[in-house]
Amino acid sequence: MCNHCTGNHNHKDEHKNEILTLTRISAAFLILLSAIFLNIPHDIKICCFLFAYLIAGYDILYSAIKNILRGKVFDENFLMGLATLGALAIKEYPEAVMVMVLYQLGEYFQHRAVKKSRRSILDLMDIRPDYAYKEENGKIIKHSPEEINTGDIILVKTGEKIPLDGIVTEGSAIIDTAALTGESVPKTLKTGDTAISGCINTNGVIKIRVTKQYGESTVSKILKLIEHASSKKSKTENFITRFARYYTPAVVAAAVILAVLPPLFLPDAQFGVWLKRALTFLVISCPCALVISIPLSFFGGIGGASKCGILIKGSNYLEALSRPDSVVFDKTGTLTKGSFEVTKICPQDGISENQLIEYAAYAENYSNHPIAMSLKKAYKKDIDTSKISNISEFAGNGVKADVNGAEILSGNLALMKKFQINLSEQSDEGTVVYCAKDRKYIGYVLISDEIKEDTPLAIKALKKVVRNTVMLTGDSETAAKKTAEKLGIQRFYSQLLPQDKVEKLEDIISEKQKDKNVIFIGDGINDAPVLTRADVGIAMGAMGSDAAIEAADVVIMDDKLSKIYTAVKIAQKTMLIVKQNIIFALGVKALFLLLGAFGFMTMWGAVFADVGVALLAVLNSLRSLRVKNIQI
Repeated sequence: MCNHCTGNHNHKDEHKNEILTLTRISAAFLILLSAIFLNIPHDIKICCFLFAYLIAGYDILYSAIKNILRGKVFDENFLMGLATLGALAIKEYPEAVMVMVLYQLGEYFQHRAVKKSRRSILDLMDIRPDYAYKEENGKIIKHSPEEINTGDIILVKTGEKIPLDGIVTEGSAIIDTAALTGESVPKTLKTGDTAISGCINTNGVIKIRVTKQYGESTVSKILKLIEHASSKKSKTENFITRFARYYTPAVVAAAVILAVLPPLFLPDAQFGVWLKRALTFLVISCPCALVISIPLSFFGGIGGASKCGILIKGSNYLEALSRPDSVVFDKTGTLTKGSFEVTKICPQDGISENQLIEYAAYAENYSNHPIAMSLKKAYKKDIDTSKISNISEFAGNGVKADVNGAEILSGNLALMKKFQINLSEQSDEGTVVYCAKDRKYIGYVLISDEIKEDTPLAIKALKKVVRNTVMLTGDSETAAKKTAEKLGIQRFYSQLLPQDKVEKLEDIISEKQKDKNVIFIGDGINDAPVLTRADVGIAMGAMGSDAAIEAADVVIMDDKLSKIYTAVKIAQKTMLIVKQNIIFALGVKALFLLLGAFGFMTMWGAVFADVGVALLAVLNSLRSLRVKNIQI
């Protein structure tokens, strides 16, 4: 059965269950009113009470018995069952029925609130493509996205979702990226552009050559991230789980003491009165407000972030984001666009500009680094790969290759020093690629990279919420210093290899304040180790490598650095809501438990208090979904 059909089936079942619950609550309540107000024989009245009680609470009693047999004794079903059966035992029939009716009504409203929050997230992330049109022998055939292979040509018409990642080979279209990036401004796709799955084609017809199978596509990865986000619990959620584990048996023990000790030791104390107080105490103690509202708050925070194109892989990362100490940036592709262009060619010793760029382009031919791509683009000619042999790549430094029989070195100053090439360091603003032929310096190529438009705004905003801003880069000290000064970044470290970045991050982590976290933002495959080591690793989703996105804890879908500030503020708002719910729920519980223990609270009032607290906590949790005013 397809996912869509399964979803509809589940939705219908859920709707039926809701109608059944409301019918049961209504029936039990009407029978209760009839038993109270109609003039009927006493035995029939008791039967009506018991019948109403079973209609309202049979599932709670069943769950309590089932959980006891499984060894899970102390839960809310056990508490409600024990309290109401006790009320029946002391012949407080109307109270027992009303407890069950009100409890079921409260559970119904809580379920509706939780379902509403889940549906708003699922509606938001309704990006799963249902089909793909594949071109076969001049005909357009409808397929499941899972059946499409890389290299296939697919057709996307107006109003359809782009089912798979690929390159536009024909046509142009205006696409809606809101579900992925949170951006309402449409984007234009034309021949040669990268098409991301999950976006909606609003105008035009395009053909796309598929570059990733469905399982590896952007839309598939996003859905997996959302699916697994709730499995990674935060410290607060784990605390609430542990708290409930000890809290419930503690209140049961307290209720037993409350029922037994006062009649034994206090003069004129009646067992029936104190038993009723103990049962009221049990009803009040039900920890529903905490158990439901805390996970819902985190779920809402993750959903709110996804509205803004920020994918957080678990509530533990959301909690960590709320306490930032330092933000550490990679430079290329993170602070800058990563779209390098050759801006200067400076040959030496009789080498022409054309020869210098040719040697550099040939040496870098097999590299996919943005610098290598810009050199090949500047060369503007086809590369004869038969002339290239003995290629060696030095991570973070450059390459060595034999080009037409000559040994060519192309890379940074560290590579030149490694091979003892005699040259003078250049101080131009940008990335300097030095070249040597047969161990003799032949000149350099200057490559410039533009800073992203929203980077200065992002750095300024982040300084409001973090203690330090740091940049780690493999670029030269001169280029790194100029970028740091231009953006107002407090510290920078340059000429770093991937392993050096991890070491520097370790140093930064060792300096952080207690209970605070270090955030690292990167996009390249060489950033994967640092993203993994950081307290919170954030990857750029649009331009970032698959390795970086896999290693990261948070993914920014549209590469806008300003979304980091948004993510931190969403996390802080969510944690504030979580703390409000904890303080409110425990504070009200403590007050009403005292009132119940000393006889100032009836069982009806106890249920109203318990259900009211839970509903208010749930409604407060839903505020975490609202993120409109958080963005810069």
